[in-house]
Amino acid sequence: GSGADPNSNTKLAAVISRAKSENVPNDNIKRTLNKYKSGAATENYEHVTYEGYGPGGVAVLVDALTDNKNRTVAEVRHYLDKYGKGMGASGCVSWQFDKKGVIVINGEELDEETVMMQALEAGAADFQVDENIFEVYTEPDDFDAVKEALKAEGLEFLEAEIQMVPQTYTTLSNEDDIKNMEKMLEAMEANDDIQDVWHNWED
Repeated sequence: GSGADPNSNTKLAAVISRAKSENVPNDNIKRTLNKYKSGAATENYEHVTYEGYGPGGVAVLVDALTDNKNRTVAEVRHYLDKYGKGMGASGCVSWQFDKKGVIVINGEELDEETVMMQALEAGAADFQVDENIFEVYTEPDDFDAVKEALKAEGLEFLEAEIQMVPQTYTTLSNEDDIKNMEKMLEAMEANDDIQDVWHNWED
């Protein structure tokens, strides 16, 4: 099938590029932990979440791990002010997201019914199919058990992580908004303190 060629399969291409871009924050985590282990940093790192609005009112959640909240909040505020509509109060957009375990499988060579049964029997909450991509959703507490059960069935994952999943999506039709959204995400991904950026932009 032509499905395996990412160029002909938009959903697969999006997942692959997202998986690649999400390696950036993982490197940040490693760097941070290495800094920590080497004793170069004796400060306390803490997890912080910032909320705000991107271009066109896109909801943005930023998860950071920082040893300097003042620096991080200033940087996140700068990105949101420069490219979007600015930072909001805690809780301003997080209500629009649900915390879920998400397991994404390339369903090209697989039987949809079989994988769906395996996922649901393992305790998954939901199973969706989009262009040969199987998406398994779990409650956060069930995520590890479902992941292990599907792994035991010999399935391989394009991605498997706890995500903040938007309840609704915002489409940007304005070219400037789209460019600014891309620039904002690039800036955030390049920032050492930022671990994850969740948003409801449907590109």
